[in-house]
Amino acid sequence: MNGALWALVGVLVVGMLLRMPIGFSMLVSGFAHLLVKRQDLGLVAEQVGNGLYNSYVLLAVPLFVFAANIMNAGTVSERIFDFCRILVGRMRGGLAQVDILVSVIFSGMSGSAIADAAGPGLVTIKQMLKKPEYTRGFAGAVVVASATLGPIIPPSIPMVIYALVSGASVGALFLGGVVPGALMALLMMGVVQIIAVKRNMPREAPVPRKEWPGILFRGALPLSMPIVLLGGIYSGAFTPTEAAAVAALHALILAAVVYRALTWRSFWGVVMESTRGSAVITLILAGSFILNYAFTAEGVPQSMALWVDGLHLSQLNFLLLVNVMFLVLGCFLDVSVLLLVFVPMLLPAAKLLGVDLVHFGVLVVLNMMIGMIHPPFGMLLFVTKALTGIPIGEMMREGWPFLLMLLALLLAMTCFPQIVLWLPHTLGYKTA
Repeated sequence: MNGALWALVGVLVVGMLLRMPIGFSMLVSGFAHLLVKRQDLGLVAEQVGNGLYNSYVLLAVPLFVFAANIMNAGTVSERIFDFCRILVGRMRGGLAQVDILVSVIFSGMSGSAIADAAGPGLVTIKQMLKKPEYTRGFAGAVVVASATLGPIIPPSIPMVIYALVSGASVGALFLGGVVPGALMALLMMGVVQIIAVKRNMPREAPVPRKEWPGILFRGALPLSMPIVLLGGIYSGAFTPTEAAAVAALHALILAAVVYRALTWRSFWGVVMESTRGSAVITLILAGSFILNYAFTAEGVPQSMALWVDGLHLSQLNFLLLVNVMFLVLGCFLDVSVLLLVFVPMLLPAAKLLGVDLVHFGVLVVLNMMIGMIHPPFGMLLFVTKALTGIPIGEMMREGWPFLLMLLALLLAMTCFPQIVLWLPHTLGYKTA
């Protein structure tokens, strides 16, 4: 590794250790690389500009962020909660089961794990903490685990970004997440059922039958969003990027017109929050473009591909190695670094071995979700602690069964690619 590459890695690591925003760390490390190489610093502007403005698919990110914030501001979470309480509230540990089903529905609208934890998750934690049978740690652990469904079940912001760096089909990635997302939800509900029976957790009081029609109607409306999105994409009515605009409009109509829960003041707050969230993501993407330029110029992806080829690994062994690497790195690095820095370095090796990019992408996203629920960089743990005050240690003690379940599912998806690829192949996707 030459001096320029050492400078890049060193500045990036120091920036993260100093808790500098990751986007700034990436940009500064890119500058350091160019300075040591004595190249024109204008390359930073060129790479960032070309990367941001030539990526049509990137427009989907702020639109999905806006849709998620509209849903959280427009009382949609509470209405979905009441809807799910009718369906699964009578099970043991009913509130925990409701939270998982709410996350499934909300995932089909937001594409964001943090939005899920901050919206529906906050609603269910408040309900669970009113009952002594639910400990603080268990309530937080269920919400943190179920929030990982957000980027797996379509639409998904991380899958859109992965498609940007890999060239994989966004529509195929969305379909690839459907079956794994459903399995995640079922397995989580199974874990809750076992714990609830063991601890004799309560069932929810039955909802009066006369209230069912109104609750079911209002709660079922958000279910139409994933149907419209996937149906529109695969019928050719709109592109995946245009689907994000449809999602934003759908959310706005539900919150403002149907539920009448969005005022001009709250709408302005949503616009500002979405702008801030989109700016953070864009800054990270900008940093990743200059970093990836530097790594490509130094031949890092090609060297890694040759190294992997020299190991004579099978596809399965390569994917297992990638899983181990991401699980270890997830203990120390932010998920954005894993997605935008390490994935592009691994893609040439994956292509060389003939790994399907849709399968690889869904595995990468699930790896990132696992990274978000274990310390020290478990972002969902920190978000939930900030919103509720539940100590991270308590959530971790109660959350290990969910973590083991996700690791088992990750292993199954790695060994049996059809868990991911069956639905895309059924609907016409062809492995390259």
